[in-house]
Amino acid sequence: MSVPLWSYEEECWAQGYTMVCGVDEAGAGPLAGPVYAGAVILPHHISLEGLNDSKQLTEKRREVIFPVIKETALAWAVASVDAEEIDATDILSARMKAMQLAIDALTPKADFALVDGNRDKGKCAAITHSHRTIVKGDSLSMSVAAASILAKVSRDHFMREMAEKYPEYHFERHKGYGTKLHYEMLDQYGPSPIHRLTFLKKWEERR
Repeated sequence: MSVPLWSYEEECWAQGYTMVCGVDEAGAGPLAGPVYAGAVILPHHISLEGLNDSKQLTEKRREVIFPVIKETALAWAVASVDAEEIDATDILSARMKAMQLAIDALTPKADFALVDGNRDKGKCAAITHSHRTIVKGDSLSMSVAAASILAKVSRDHFMREMAEKYPEYHFERHKGYGTKLHYEMLDQYGPSPIHRLTFLKKWEERR
């Protein structure tokens, strides 16, 4: 398991950038709910114990470090694109839009962004800020790892709220991902207002 380091941020600082943000998204794959993105500018070489790619951490650990990141960051922001817009465009465009919205919401502003993954544009949205993409950035860069946790935990909180609104789907258990339980609830109740209908085509065909 790799531990996020500062090497990507250091390269940016050496080039004269001072406010370097990490950006990542969560929720590209679920059948329901929005895609979320986080953007974070951390103080240089700050030590955040236990920070790692959000997928490597337990839910309990993510919840512990979530407020620490927000308190420690020079700037942080979270943005989302809802299921209706995902259906109207496409998930790649929605991911790019959410990440750019998060970058735009930072105060103070970032002058450069480290973006998780290898894509920076979709059909109708793109990362327009000065940036570079980093494959597995959430396990290589401290800033991207922090952004990963903000995006994941913020989305989990939203899905728990949706579990109260639509209790029959048990969103608190699967967060909208295509688990056996989720498909069973879809079979029983059909889609909710927060389901991504474009993600349900195979399920529709099976019905």
